[in-house]
Amino acid sequence: MTHAQDRALPRAVREAMPMARDVLVEVAKLHGVCIRPIPLKRLDTHTGKWEIIDVPCGATLDSKCPPCAKRNKQLRKAQCREGWHLDEEPAIRPNEANEEQRWLVELRADVQAQRDAADKAGQDTAELDALIAGLDEEINAAGMRGNVLGRATAKRSRSTRRRQDAPDLPKRKMTRTTLGRTFQGSDGKTYRPSLFVTLTLPSYGKVRDGAPIDPDTYDYRRAARDALHFSKLVDRFVQNLRRVAGYDVQYFAAVEPQKRLAPHLHMAIRGTLPRAEIKQIAAATYHQVWWPQADEVIFDGDHLPVWQDGTGYLNPATGEVLPTWDEALDAIDEDAEPLHVIRFGEQIDVQGVLAGTPDADQCIRYLSKYLTKSIGDALDGGQAQQQHAARMLDVLRYEPCSPTCPNWLRYGIQPKDAKPGMLPGWCRGKAHKPEHLGYAGRRILVSRKWSNKTIAEHKQDRRTWVLEALGQADEPTDPHRYVWRPVPAGDANVPPLAVRLLRSVHERQRWRAHLRELEARGTGQDLSATEDVGRAA
Repeated sequence: MTHAQDRALPRAVREAMPMARDVLVEVAKLHGVCIRPIPLKRLDTHTGKWEIIDVPCGATLDSKCPPCAKRNKQLRKAQCREGWHLDEEPAIRPNEANEEQRWLVELRADVQAQRDAADKAGQDTAELDALIAGLDEEINAAGMRGNVLGRATAKRSRSTRRRQDAPDLPKRKMTRTTLGRTFQGSDGKTYRPSLFVTLTLPSYGKVRDGAPIDPDTYDYRRAARDALHFSKLVDRFVQNLRRVAGYDVQYFAAVEPQKRLAPHLHMAIRGTLPRAEIKQIAAATYHQVWWPQADEVIFDGDHLPVWQDGTGYLNPATGEVLPTWDEALDAIDEDAEPLHVIRFGEQIDVQGVLAGTPDADQCIRYLSKYLTKSIGDALDGGQAQQQHAARMLDVLRYEPCSPTCPNWLRYGIQPKDAKPGMLPGWCRGKAHKPEHLGYAGRRILVSRKWSNKTIAEHKQDRRTWVLEALGQADEPTDPHRYVWRPVPAGDANVPPLAVRLLRSVHERQRWRAHLRELEARGTGQDLSATEDVGRAA
């Protein structure tokens, strides 16, 4: 229909018509095409040819890009399934260093010697320091982890003495294994059970349908601080779990929102422990936040610290320089109370799970249920829950989320790495955003020896499976063949997004037709399941 014909139709008829661009996006989603592709320039070093390649955005949330979120969800489900009930010890061995890596380290040693000699002679080392920083970046880019010097600064530590109000933990002798115990059944079969554990935070007040019954008595400050530091509590639980279990416990966990908007944890654990011990570990687990006090407001409204170049933030009334972050930490007395202590609540669920059972599949689906949703997406309880979230955000707005948070100025402390323009209540940190509601940690927590594979390796496995089903060879690509570069904004060589989506939809249609052709030939393979997997490839 032409534009003139379209204008001749009644308004009601025109408004009932779907927008062509919206239909294109919907069709792209149905075909598993990324709707926010990132254009990159790729140089083929063998042919010298540059071309524009669309790379999927890799979004993990449906609100950003549903096809990419679905692919990531499928990869995580595969990762969870492969690692949960391993019966052989995963072997993680670093690769041997290649010639380039050895040469870089040797060069780094020479420059370090020059820098040490210059420093000893009282000479300026700025140029050598810059060269060392560049070499350290090249060392990482060459495929080496970490820093040749290890930790560059001394780690600040406090007493590790346990709190008197926390129960003691038993301790078993550690064994060098990641596998749980096996049990011999009366039928002669060997069983290797694992666990599915759910941990929640304590109550902050009675709630109904996801909202407090009495908002005035609901402890929003504690709820906000618990959300901010929940990831640290989970880390502490894993440490205590391994200490009690006596082996290197491996886990796959997902952090999800409860209806009351507090984060809670679902954890698949390889191996098993008595339920009573899991509950004892959770009850004995806590995390202390050793930050400066943030309960007394010193600067507010128009009375805010002012920035002075070369000095930092000053008290606007007295001109006194505010204590730096390190000075504020040094001022915390050894006998002082921590800013916050976070613990798990009493509601703890522990289930035993066997490999290959419907219960195991159901737990994996449950783990991945909210992976494509943000914590803020849990707001489905009507106006009361919306108001509950708004009150939570009001409290979070002025809670310090990290050492670098501008909110420390409100309490008379310069944030770590302070810079001009900082304002309390305007932190851009992830924790302060409505979709995160205080939790800024990772939504998926996977131990290093879970499946012995990275997400990229799981993706490659799925790609290989699809290509084998299609009868095509999966030949490895020379990692040094291509050079990738970002595309400048407004590059005339990049077609409009709509054109790129149309091309991608066409490619998916062609690929799907090829699948149907192979099925019609009677290849003997069930290719019906390859379509969704192929999207991940």
